[in-house]
Amino acid sequence: MTEVERYLFDLQGYMIVEDVLDAQAVAELNRLIDAQEMDADVEQAQGRLHTGGFLTWGQPFVDLLDHERIMPLLKVILGDGFRLDHYYAIYLEAGAERLGLHGGNTPYDPPEYYHFRNGQMYNGLTVVSWNLADTGPIHGGFCCIPGSHKVNYSCPQEIREAHVEAGCVVVPEAKAGSVVIFTEALTHGTAPWQAAHQRRSLLFKYSPGQQSWSKHHIAPPEGVALTERQALLFEPPYFHARASLFEEVQA
Repeated sequence: MTEVERYLFDLQGYMIVEDVLDAQAVAELNRLIDAQEMDADVEQAQGRLHTGGFLTWGQPFVDLLDHERIMPLLKVILGDGFRLDHYYAIYLEAGAERLGLHGGNTPYDPPEYYHFRNGQMYNGLTVVSWNLADTGPIHGGFCCIPGSHKVNYSCPQEIREAHVEAGCVVVPEAKAGSVVIFTEALTHGTAPWQAAHQRRSLLFKYSPGQQSWSKHHIAPPEGVALTERQALLFEPPYFHARASLFEEVQA
């Protein structure tokens, strides 16, 4: 993580990493999604569908688990030994309504936090969202209140109701192939989807090694070959003697 990236993540609670996937990689992931023929499912869900299972759809999805551009960033954000907590995809069609603002530093939520001590940031549940379609102010998608991961007051109801119309809420531009990383301590939501194209975002949520969002721990996908490091990401939560994801491990 560069000095600028570190500063902006600490300042904003999120970062956008541009051009992580090239056009060919994005096209292949979209082709594999198209092969699932899920349009009827999205329509039945009134234009908004959240679903998991995509790690069994092809190696390109598995490769995202520990992508070489993202892992060093997560090491700074979460420290070594973090784990995959859960994952799912979001599909939105034109007209899909907003998802309300949620999260934030106050009131305190133990699994979703942002602390800073002795020159090091410490985060709870952290999201890596892979964009397979353009999102942003004219399209919709991820929105947030920058800096709210450190706020000392609860988000006023007036702002929650105004949503993207509130001056403090931003809908950052994130093109296909880019990655949005944010701490769940950030107040965030989803802006109404206005684009003609379908929103496709793959969300991987990582936690510190000793932490789990749910009592149900994620298991490796059946029938999928994982590298040593990818397998470590599916370890259950514990702290003592947790293996490094970066030292003497096959990526």
